[in-house]
Order: sequence, then structure tokens, then C-alpha cells
Amino acid sequence: MLEVRGLKARYGPIEALHGLDFSVGRGQLVALVGANGAGKTTLLRVLSGVHRAATGTIRFDGVDISRLASHKRVALGICQAPEGRQVFGPMSVEDNILLGAYRRQNAQLDQRMEQAYSLFPVLKVKRKLPAGTLSGGQQQMLAIARALMGEPKLLLLDEPSLGLAPLLAAEILRVVDRLRQEGITILLVEQNARAALAIADVGYVVETGRILKSGSGSDLLQSDDVKRAYLGM
Repeated sequence: MLEVRGLKARYGPIEALHGLDFSVGRGQLVALVGANGAGKTTLLRVLSGVHRAATGTIRFDGVDISRLASHKRVALGICQAPEGRQVFGPMSVEDNILLGAYRRQNAQLDQRMEQAYSLFPVLKVKRKLPAGTLSGGQQQMLAIARALMGEPKLLLLDEPSLGLAPLLAAEILRVVDRLRQEGITILLVEQNARAALAIADVGYVVETGRILKSGSGSDLLQSDDVKRAYLGM
């Protein structure tokens, strides 16, 4: 579904991504793991079109989208739940969710809303409240629900468990795994390498803008290098 070749990105004169090559197969959950500053968030920003690639190609469903505007990538089915949730605090929970459907205003809108509420029942209970009144975990649920309203073919999730209590972080990742089982292709950026690789079909270890290691999630969990660097073992 997604094929990336020779991808570089810069912030001014500083190169943040150094020629990445990787792919995401249809229906897979692919995890990108690595330390802070490794370039994981930059990579997702480039894939969604928020940050322009310096060089390299991005092909989605066989189409070169390397220079495509971000709203056109959403229309193709690339939807992102960004790091830090970035919900619109003064707006209601329900209006935040509806914003995710701005490119998908069709007859199934009410059905998709109910699907989002079935995934995160607390959002239905609080649907009329300002999104800024939600807890951090509830705001993360809202960010994911908003992204799902775009009917993603590829769902980009940036640090969904960041800053959450362990039990709530585990619940969020269980929902991510459930979405994979329902057939949504997912590219997951996650600092909790152990939890991410445990549910991933494929994993990539990213460090200082380069992919150092790749393999199945289970294989990377057993890798001595990954254990030492990222799992504290």
C-alpha cells in the first residue's frame, strides 16, 4: 500500500531524515520505534503532507504522492492522529469528531459516528462537552476517532500512548490492535517499543533519521540489540 524510497527531509539546513526506505503492506500494522529525536514524527508529517520531503518518493496505492498537498492525501485515505492530540478545546467533542469527516460528507456519516462512539463509549457520554474538558486519555481517544471519520485506508498514529497512565496506555494500544484486526492498515509511531512491537506485524527501528533494523514485531522483540537499546534488558 505504501512504498517509500530514498526519503529525506530537512528543517532549514539540518537534515532530519537521511534517505529512508520502507514499505507498509495492505492490512498490516507497522511500528516505528526509537528514541526521542529519531525522526519518527517528522516521517509521519512528511507522509501526511504537513512537512515537505526534500528528496525521495512516496507511493500510495501505486500513485506517486511525493508532492501532493496534504488535503489531497486525506482524500486518498491517509489520515493522521497527531502527537499531542491537537484537539480543538473550545469545540464540542462531537464537532471535533465531525471535523475528521470534512472530506467524507456522505450518507454514512451517522453510521461512522456511531462506530466511533462504539469504539470509545465515553466520547458519546461527553459528546456535548468542550473537548478541552476531557482527560488526556479521552483526548487521545478523540484524536483517533476524528482520524477514523476520514475512512482511512492508511491510519497514521503518532505516539498514541504518550503521557498516559500505564493502564490507559495499554487500553489505547488494545484499540489500535482491534483496528488492525478490522482490516485498517496502520503505521504506528510509539516510544513504548515493547508494547508496539508486541502487536506489530512489522517493525522498523529508527535512530537519528535512519532505519537501523527491521523485521517482524516478534523478531525485533527477541533481538539482543533492540532489547539493550530500547527495552531496558
